[in-house]
Amino acid sequence: MMTARAHACSFVFAALTGALSADAATRPNIVFAFSDEHRWQSMGFTETAYLKTPTMDRLAKEGASFKACISNNPLCVPARTMIMTGRWPYATRGLENNGATLDPERQPTLGKLFGGAGYATCYIGKWHIGMRPESAGFDETRVWENTNNHWKSFYRDGSGKPTHYDGYNATGMTDQALAFIDASAKGDKPFFVMVAWNPPHAKFTDPPEDTQALYPKASLTMRPSYEGKEKNKAQDLENYRGYCGHISAIDRELGRIIKRLEELKLADNTIVIYTSDHGSMFGEHGKSSKRHPEEESIRVPFLVRWPGHVPAGARPEQLFGTIDMFPTLCGLAGLPAPASCGGENFAPALFGQPQRGPESQFIMHISNKKEFDKVAEDPKARVFREFFRGVRTTRYTYTVGVHGPWQLFDNESDPYQMKNLIGDPAFASAQSECQRQLDAWLEKAEYSQMPAELRSKVLSMSLPDRIAWQNIEAVKFSASQRGATVEHE
Repeated sequence: MMTARAHACSFVFAALTGALSADAATRPNIVFAFSDEHRWQSMGFTETAYLKTPTMDRLAKEGASFKACISNNPLCVPARTMIMTGRWPYATRGLENNGATLDPERQPTLGKLFGGAGYATCYIGKWHIGMRPESAGFDETRVWENTNNHWKSFYRDGSGKPTHYDGYNATGMTDQALAFIDASAKGDKPFFVMVAWNPPHAKFTDPPEDTQALYPKASLTMRPSYEGKEKNKAQDLENYRGYCGHISAIDRELGRIIKRLEELKLADNTIVIYTSDHGSMFGEHGKSSKRHPEEESIRVPFLVRWPGHVPAGARPEQLFGTIDMFPTLCGLAGLPAPASCGGENFAPALFGQPQRGPESQFIMHISNKKEFDKVAEDPKARVFREFFRGVRTTRYTYTVGVHGPWQLFDNESDPYQMKNLIGDPAFASAQSECQRQLDAWLEKAEYSQMPAELRSKVLSMSLPDRIAWQNIEAVKFSASQRGATVEHE
């Protein structure tokens, strides 16, 4: 039996394939480019002036850049599934990297929605989404695999046959995007293309030689929050150096796309977006990689350029999250978002119109296989990547872990998050308000998405106990539903 929500989604798709297709030719083209593991701090115009990102700097100058775009679940599968479906991880069961979505054939997806609205659609690059690529509704796909080896990857087109590529994989992905844009420019439909580059994701130490040469070791500085062990410092610095090289390489690929749009005289009617699924740590706070609540892990770029529509140099202050990307893409194109979307349409803010933003963004980390093995015996065992639920407000970051309230940072007075204020009497009211907001988000983003029997069980527990128990159950559930190809982080 079809649910009310499924009926709503069917109505939207029917509308898109009917009345909306009549004026599809007047809609803007869209290039949605996103990389893997690129933190907001690592661009020339944000907090790393020595980082060479002229294209990203240009996008921010000629368009809009959200001051705080938050990765709600800073991990590949959850973040990418939110982008693709507009739904919270508990709704799709894309809870962690080995997870898979339920009922993938009926998921609302960007491919289905824009295709139904009369767009020529294409997805190119790393997939790592908890559903099968062929069920996402794109006209064309070039899904790349083995992408963490940036020089020995391969891709599959609709035929499923692998084609090996021995160059820098981001360049190969861009070449394919340019070919799709060239072909679409000769057609009578607007185009929607997603380009999912793997860099600057690890392997960090293999960027192109010319972009790596931009960053002599002596020129690099670690962030004030760096707390890596002395024995690891040289490797942290080498990894960070490669990370910078990869970011400059991605900036160059983004520049190639903009140049082609200009050559084809499509730039003024094409929305170009650049973002990432999550950030990364390089010894900051003694941590590495993603899955953490600190700014380096949860804060990512979200740059939008559409000349004549998005004001140049705009810096929207509304708190924006991964969950908001799907409905905002719909809003930019003038399309209704499916009722199942968990986020908000921030197109008005990008157009320079007044728009009230949320009080906070929800943040979480639910599990990973290595740490699941550890907590399976002791649900409250200490792990390197703590399991948490929390909120990022305009001022504070607040988290609760399996042992109770864990972190409270005042991001205004302490932008590098070096002083944990949990339990400080001077910030008791701030902690209480953050907890109120977290409770509201838990109802919206988790409990309301759960089957009734699971909801009843978790609501009988304290929040720390829920976090510990849900971690184990999420891994078990995702494993039982697994149908997608499992990729490494």
